[in-house]
Amino acid sequence: MHTVLVIEDDLGIQKQLKWSLSDYELVFASDRQQAMTQLRRFDPAVVTLDLGLPPDPANATEGMACLAEILSSKPETKVIVITGSTDNSHALQAIALGAYDYYQKPLDADVLNIILQRAFKLTELENENKALRASYQQQADIIGNSEAIQKACRTVEKIAPTEITTLLLGESGTGKEVFARAIHRQSPRANKPFIAINCASIPENLLESELFGYEKGAFTGAVKTTLGKIECANGGTLLLDEIGDMPLS
Repeated sequence: MHTVLVIEDDLGIQKQLKWSLSDYELVFASDRQQAMTQLRRFDPAVVTLDLGLPPDPANATEGMACLAEILSSKPETKVIVITGSTDNSHALQAIALGAYDYYQKPLDADVLNIILQRAFKLTELENENKALRASYQQQADIIGNSEAIQKACRTVEKIAPTEITTLLLGESGTGKEVFARAIHRQSPRANKPFIAINCASIPENLLESELFGYEKGAFTGAVKTTLGKIECANGGTLLLDEIGDMPLS
C-alpha cells in the first residue's frame, strides 16, 4: 500500500481524507515542523500540502515555505498542493516552485484519487528509468545486442545480487573479465575491491604466496609481510583468470 503524507491542520478534513483515500496509508501532519518529521520518518513518494498552514492559515506563506523545504530535502517527492481559495495564483506559484499538481477545495475524492494515481504512476516510471539507466551504466563495457549477449547480460543481473561462486567459460578474448567486472559492479560488493589474478602467468611455486600472502622472513627475499590476493579481495570480488591452467597439485 502506498504511503501519502497529508499536511493539513483541519481535523475535519483529515477525517474526510482518511475515509476518502482508504486505498492509501495516510500519515498526517498539521504544521511544517511535523511535516518534515513525518517526511524523514516515512519517506513518502507523494505529499498533499494545504497551503494555508498555521501560524498564518489565511495566507500561503507558511505553505510555500513548507513546499520549499520538502523539495530541498527530497526533490523527487510529488507534492500536490491544496488551496481553499478561488484565486489560483498561489497554486500556480507552487507549481512554478516544483509542486507536482494542485487541487482546489472543496474536496472531491474521485478527482483527488486520480491525481494521486497519476503521481504514483509517474514515480514508478521514474524509478524504472533510474534502474534501467543504472543497469546500462553498469554494463556499459558490454557491447552487443545479439540474443546471446542479451541472455548473458540477463544472467549477470541474476547472479550479481547473490553470493555464489561463478564460473565464466569462454575462449581467450571473449570478454570473461568484462563480464566479471559487470557482475561486481551490480553486486552489493560494488564498493569493495575487485581483484583479478592471472593464474596462468604465475609460476606454480609462487602461486600459494600470491593467493594467501606471506609473513616477513617466511622465505629468502620475504622482507615484509605481504597480503595475499584473497585477503585483498575480502568483501569484494576475486577473479581467478585462466584457472583452468592451474596445476591440479
